[in-house]
Amino acid sequence: MRTFRNRTTVLAAATTAALALTLTACGDNGTGTRSEGSAASDSATVAAESPKAADDAAETGTTGSTGSGSGTGTTQAAGATKSAGGSGVSDGTSAKASAPLCTAEGLQITAERQDGPPYTHLTLSAKNTSGAGCEMKEYPHIHFLDNARGIVPPVAKSKPQTPVILEPGQSAYVAVRMSEGGRKESTETVKEFTVTLKANGGGMAVVKSPAPEGLSVNPQKWATGYWTTELRNGADDF
Repeated sequence: MRTFRNRTTVLAAATTAALALTLTACGDNGTGTRSEGSAASDSATVAAESPKAADDAAETGTTGSTGSGSGTGTTQAAGATKSAGGSGVSDGTSAKASAPLCTAEGLQITAERQDGPPYTHLTLSAKNTSGAGCEMKEYPHIHFLDNARGIVPPVAKSKPQTPVILEPGQSAYVAVRMSEGGRKESTETVKEFTVTLKANGGGMAVVKSPAPEGLSVNPQKWATGYWTTELRNGADDF
């Protein structure tokens, strides 16, 4: 009996020791597991935060770039527009684009014989007396005779490539052919004629002949150029 009890005691002590070791091992493993879990959790947290931080940084960078770029671009665009407007005003570009059309009321239109006998050509001058810049469009609608004879037709090659803007006091010019000066040419004499700013819708002016005896005109030969700021060789030679 003693031997059995001793064995039982030894077995119980061994079991207790084994259980203690097992619990200790479990505790270590638990600690290790928690430690690894904590490390893993920390690592996962960092890993999770890193993309977010990267996304935040990217988002911040994108927003900053877009916001800053957009704001700056808008500001620069506005500035550029103002600058362009200012530049246009200073060099006349905006003024040209916004200049009102000239009217007969704001012009002084006169005629001068351009050459010697038989005086086949005229030069019309239209001086801007309105006090503000204005645009002269196309060509003058000239009636040398009655309206049934029609207007003097324009010569296409004399058409300018850019708008004709007259500043106050500046003049536009037109070359006009009245006849060819031939001896057998059938002409009629006029003491005055009308010039209508048809394209401008700007009214009509009555122009007197620069010669007391009047002007000899031939409806079959007459022609007019377009308004320009100066007469040009070639384009106004007809």
